[in-house]
Amino acid sequence: MPEDKRSSGSDDPKLVRRCLRGDRKAFETIVLKYQQPMLNYVSRMVREREMALDVSQEVFLRAYAALPSYRSQYKFSTWLFRIASNYLIDHWRKKKITAISLDQPLDDTEDGCTLQVADETASIILEMERKELRLRLEKAMDRLPVHLKELFVWRHINGMSYEEMAEIKKLPVGTVKNRVFQAKEMMRGLLEEMP
Repeated sequence: MPEDKRSSGSDDPKLVRRCLRGDRKAFETIVLKYQQPMLNYVSRMVREREMALDVSQEVFLRAYAALPSYRSQYKFSTWLFRIASNYLIDHWRKKKITAISLDQPLDDTEDGCTLQVADETASIILEMERKELRLRLEKAMDRLPVHLKELFVWRHINGMSYEEMAEIKKLPVGTVKNRVFQAKEMMRGLLEEMP
């Protein structure tokens, strides 16, 4: 059975302790471990590649500065994604921008963040169908309210458990499950409305 990416989280408290003793390589290991899931999450929340890279970097900087406050009885990934979620909330509040506009057109340039499907043997038609599906999914996700989109991305893109999401958002697990279900139903409806 393949090992879950986050299952090696038991090493995280050791890495944090090494960081706190001044071992920079330990933090580099943490960044390498979590940079892709973090970028996946942030990219789908902000929908601008450069901004997503900047936000991800800022989240890791904040995490590094806050390492003394990390408690090893909690899952490190949960702690890290809570920092990211709070940063995005603060960022949107300061910018006084709407996180998601229902009228926002889909940015279908190649610079936009999209789901990556690696299949070198796929036919041209299959690749076109996949690209169209990715664009439709991204467009539908863009129309979700931020609080639902965030949970949808964490669950279905990052593969987080309901318990992890509940801990990050400080919500009951039942509420998280309900919101993920709402997001899925909204996605289904939005996809059915699309031509």
